[in-house]
Amino acid sequence: MGYAVPAAMGAKVGAPDTTVWAIDGDGCFQMTNQELVTCALNNIPIKVAIINNESLGMVRQWQTLFYEGRYSNTNLESKRVPNFPMLAEAMGCVGLSCERTEDVDATIEKAMSINDQPVVVDFRVHRDAMVWPMVAAGTSNDDILIARETAPDWDSQEL
Repeated sequence: MGYAVPAAMGAKVGAPDTTVWAIDGDGCFQMTNQELVTCALNNIPIKVAIINNESLGMVRQWQTLFYEGRYSNTNLESKRVPNFPMLAEAMGCVGLSCERTEDVDATIEKAMSINDQPVVVDFRVHRDAMVWPMVAAGTSNDDILIARETAPDWDSQEL
């Protein structure tokens, strides 16, 4: 947690002609968002997609799947504070917001068209949106969990 933005910075510095996206949850992003100032001051034009469900999403997902929905300390709902696009602008970056599924493509295209500054996109998703695949605690990577209807079409012996 908190790795995506600094990792994207390093990837962009190492491969300056490559488009680099960091994909972060809203909780994760709050751990290292201050690095955007470094990006703005040093011309490191990364792109950050915040998957914002107003909660610590992976922890909430575990609590949903393995702890019968007993939620504890995962709610980040705070009347949209911080406002991530405004925070990005305050740090010298471009801030975009996307709240509707039908606007996703246009928002990504807008972000992709900006190559001279860091871009932060606040993608608003439902609180119960889940991330797949995942591996439960204490299990082998062979026990990967995949969302219904999205399982790859191969036999496990082919792996």
